Amino acid sequence: MSLDAHIRELGERHRKLEKEIAAEVRRPAGDQLHLAELKRRKLRIKDQIRHLQPD
Repeated sequence: MSLDAHIRELGERHRKLEKEIAAEVRRPAGDQLHLAELKRRKLRIKDQIRHLQPD
């Protein structure tokens, strides 16, 4: 997989997690532990993208 394709894939996973987080926040009795895990995964992906992108 090329670097650009990998970055695009990570970006897609990041957007998917944003949607999952938004859905969890809207739930009346949202699971805070699950929400925290989603946010941690999103941050990890963001860090990976930042690390892979050229300066």
